[in-house]
Amino acid sequence: MLDVFPLRWIARLKNGGIANQFFMALMVTIPVLNFGMLMGWQSPMTPILQDPKGPAPEKITDEHISWMASITFFPPIFCGFLVGDLADRWGRKITTLLTSLMLVISWAITLFSLRPWALIASRVVAGLACAGCYVVTPLYLKEVASDKVRGALGSLFILSQNLGYLIVYVAGDFLPFAAVMWICTAVPVVHLLVFLAMPETPVFLVKQGKIEEARNALAWLRNTSTDDKNLEETIQQLEREEEYARSMKKASWKSIFQDKTTFKAFRISLNVMLSQETCGYLVVLMYAGSIFEKASESISLKLSPNKQTIVVGAIQLLGSIVASCIVEQTGRKWLLAGTSFATGLSMLALGAWFYITSMSIWLPGWLPVLAMCLCIFADAAGYQPVPYVITSELFSFQHRGMVTSFVSSIDALSDFLQTKAYDPLLKLIGIHWVFIMFSVVCFFGTFYTVMWVPETKDRTVAEIYALLEDGRKKEKRKDVENGKEVSRL
Repeated sequence: MLDVFPLRWIARLKNGGIANQFFMALMVTIPVLNFGMLMGWQSPMTPILQDPKGPAPEKITDEHISWMASITFFPPIFCGFLVGDLADRWGRKITTLLTSLMLVISWAITLFSLRPWALIASRVVAGLACAGCYVVTPLYLKEVASDKVRGALGSLFILSQNLGYLIVYVAGDFLPFAAVMWICTAVPVVHLLVFLAMPETPVFLVKQGKIEEARNALAWLRNTSTDDKNLEETIQQLEREEEYARSMKKASWKSIFQDKTTFKAFRISLNVMLSQETCGYLVVLMYAGSIFEKASESISLKLSPNKQTIVVGAIQLLGSIVASCIVEQTGRKWLLAGTSFATGLSMLALGAWFYITSMSIWLPGWLPVLAMCLCIFADAAGYQPVPYVITSELFSFQHRGMVTSFVSSIDALSDFLQTKAYDPLLKLIGIHWVFIMFSVVCFFGTFYTVMWVPETKDRTVAEIYALLEDGRKKEKRKDVENGKEVSRL
């Protein structure tokens, strides 16, 4: 009887503390879920805000809406470095709590007033939370996960964001305006209170010299006792790694640029993140309504704008679930390459469809809908989450926060420019050339991934760097001074 599948599955979850690690990952990603709700909130609520009989006390113009969409990505351009420094100085836990606090303040401003200045100000505060989400969450997930679930937990980052989109899309379609506002505000408030009981990452605790706390946190995460032999070996590895880090010069940008292998890892991280951020995914989401409208001219596809966003959100969430399920089987490299190629094909199909139909040549309306769905699915299934996983795995503790914060700032700048430049670019070259241009970015990303991105699955930072140095896998890399292995965490 004990061999039936569900019981074996539950036993597997308990073994090694996988259930505890997934629970911890879910708690860590709740701010990301709420940030997704905040970003998705604008879609179903814009018609209500712009309705003369709506709750807004004065007119909300398209210009106000445009600034609401773009200004969120402005603070992270400058605050990413600050958040990375806070995460290294104060810890991952406190920085996550501050992220939730910023989300509470953002929603509270909107509850207080729906005037244009308040709506835009709330998005500025949300931008501070955005920096926290995109910097500290990937670090937290990496440092609480064991090797066998590291990729799956890392991909929960984008899954939570997409779940937030879908929740607010559905809530906006079925619930009153005020009810949606209170639900969105309640999520970070509850998280702020509950997360106080969550542990700091063992890696940071060892760095702070709190060995006993690190042992207790790791024992809970691995679902074992504090006197477990394997756990003690892991703690000792972390201590050796910290001693080695202290013997080295203080981590700085100069140290990244001086070491050829570390700089190569930095270039790889920056390139895969930039490819992800500039692939045109935001444009597809913005243009989804127009694609549905065009399709309805030749096929019987009549969906309200809210129903359209719900369909898009459901596809995003499905892709994210697939990513979490398969990332440990496929590995990072080939999942990223495959999904970037699929995204490029769908972008090319959209561009071709709009170009051909602009010449009054008939093409079936289901083609752009299919291409759009493939783009959204492939992007969520790998192109969005995998670069965050790779970036967190390419660097040791002393460089991880610095690089993640820098990459986050560059990504925020990219998002800000895309959301503001979309309309002018659309009018200048046409939607078909916009999609074709983005398809080129995706195909370049595929080529770059195949040629230069290493597989980071089940490898330590030392093993990855050995791969970058000579192109071949080395199972172990010894510290020259003390002959000890470098930790996997």
